[in-house]
This record gives sequence, structure tokens and C-alpha cells, in this order.
Amino acid sequence: MGTSVFLCLFVILLTRCSPSGCAGDVDSASHSTASTTEKPILLNNIADAEAFVSGAEVAVIGFFQEPESTEASQFRLAAGRIPEVPFGLSTSPAVLSHYGVSANTVTLFRRVDNDRRNLDMNNEDVDTEKMTRFVRINELRLVTEYNPVTAIGVMQSSLQFNLLLITDKMSPKHPERMRKFRAAAELFKGKILFILLDSNLKSNEPVVSYFQLKKSQLPALAVFHTPDDEHDVMTVDEISIERVQDFCNRFIQRMKKKEDESEKPLNEEL
Repeated sequence: MGTSVFLCLFVILLTRCSPSGCAGDVDSASHSTASTTEKPILLNNIADAEAFVSGAEVAVIGFFQEPESTEASQFRLAAGRIPEVPFGLSTSPAVLSHYGVSANTVTLFRRVDNDRRNLDMNNEDVDTEKMTRFVRINELRLVTEYNPVTAIGVMQSSLQFNLLLITDKMSPKHPERMRKFRAAAELFKGKILFILLDSNLKSNEPVVSYFQLKKSQLPALAVFHTPDDEHDVMTVDEISIERVQDFCNRFIQRMKKKEDESEKPLNEEL
């Protein structure tokens, strides 16, 4: 995903906090609420595995040959560090075959772009820290908050449309704005990546400037087409599902029209 705006923000964020360091900060908060010995859910058949994956925005399954192997033990430790993400474990040959993976593979499934990411423990020296970082980087959700860790996953997403809600998280109106923004995200699941950008963070100021916005104009919506950096901005007094939906649909139609027009000369020559 070669987007100049996100690449710009990503570089600036890295100078303030490395992805591994920030992941550690998140994990330390999780340690206080979850035991590192908490076991993942055992998935003994395909039906259980499919239900497990479909039941969450982000789900992680560790595929192993032996449930008590060193790799499986590392996986259990990682599961304890990330209590808000469901972890499953399977040693069933049928389940491994169903998902087309080999033993000692950790797979993250996510609903937002119907994608999956694999971490092969056979080819890499993977420990609990690397496994935790793998999950943190790739756990994109219906609404993903932009930070140094999720930045990598955002840039690697296959979705070509991103919608940013640039807003003050400290505002008393923030919970209601997020409720409506998330409801709108459900309508564009698999089409647009919805991203929350906190305008209070100094590291996010370059993005606000990129869209030629001032803090007095926020909250605002910014939709972005990653292949060509085409974008549109709309300042909003209040977020509504209908306004978000209309804004996204108009932009998608505009991009489709642009694509159709660019293909016309080729078709005429043929």
C-alpha cells in the first residue's frame, strides 16, 4: 500500500516509538488483567474452527502437531498477553488440511478485509515476543486506531479505500461518534478500511495538515484511494451513518468513473 500520507505518518511515528516498543507498552497493560498461562480454546474439528473464526473481528489459531510442544507453549504465552483477541489451538490433521497450513503455523483471521496472515514457525526463529508483535501488527478491525503498531498492518492491507475519522478522542461526544462510525463500517466491510485518527496526538499533525485541515474544522472525514493518492475531505459537525455512507459511495463512484474513462482509449484501440 504505497500511500504517501500513511508512509509520511508512519516514518514520523517510528521516530517517536518503535513498533516493537509500542507493542510492549500495550502488552504490559494486558498483563495486569490476564494470566500468561491462560490456555487458548481447543479446536478439535473443522466446524469448531469455522465457528471460532466467524465469531470474532480478529481471531488467531495456532496449528500444531503436538499440543505440548515448545512452539505450542510459546503460543499459549502469547495468548495470555493479548486477552482481547481470541486464540484457538488445533492439532487436528483435518483442520490443518482445511486451512491449507502445515504444523507450527500461527494464522490470524480478520473480518474487515476477509484476509488472513500466516506466521510460519518452521522457517523463522519465533518466540513469544515475535508472535505477540505479529498479532498486534495485523489485528485490523472494523475500526482500527492508527498508531505505530497498526501502521504496518494498515499499509499492508489489500483494501484500496481508507476512510479516516479525524477527531478528538477526549471529546465527550467521542463515544457516540465512534458508535455511528463503527455502524457505518459494517456497511463497507471488505471494501473500505475504517481508521480512527486521534487529532490530540502531535505525531498525527502531519496527516491533519496533509488534508489541509485545521483543528477548528474537526471532526472531519477523509477518504483515500491508495493506488493514486486520490482523496476527498468533508468536515462534519456530527457523525451520522447516512452521511458517512453517502460520502463513501460518492467517492467510490467517482473513482469508478475515473477508472472507466482511463480504459476507454484502450478499448477503442482494440
